[in-house]
Amino acid sequence: QVRLVESGGGLVQAGGSLRLSCVVSGGTFSGYDMGWFRQAPGKEREFVAAVSRSGLSLFYADSVKGRFTISRDNAKATVYLQMNSLKPEDTAVYYCAARESAIVRITYTRNYDYWGQGTQVIVSS
Repeated sequence: QVRLVESGGGLVQAGGSLRLSCVVSGGTFSGYDMGWFRQAPGKEREFVAAVSRSGLSLFYADSVKGRFTISRDNAKATVYLQMNSLKPEDTAVYYCAARESAIVRITYTRNYDYWGQGTQVIVSS
């Protein structure tokens, strides 16, 4: 059974930084593309960032480009999301996700097979 556990969320002032972590167990981490998604109250879950299983391809939503950085450590079965220059509109529950297929669109929520429980990020103005 594949399990994803996020950590690192919290309350931060606008302009501050946070680093989210997601540890994967029960599966072959190096065989998964990994993504970060977020969901604000009253809104649909949206794509934030993704990294291919090799770590060579990175993808970002336009809203976070230049501020967020996704990375992975296959030896630790962990994916990270470094978030800098945070804005109040970044407030959301952040989820990490893993997918087995490398064919379909990496930015689509529905193309992911496994999800974590989420970690709350609150950015105050």
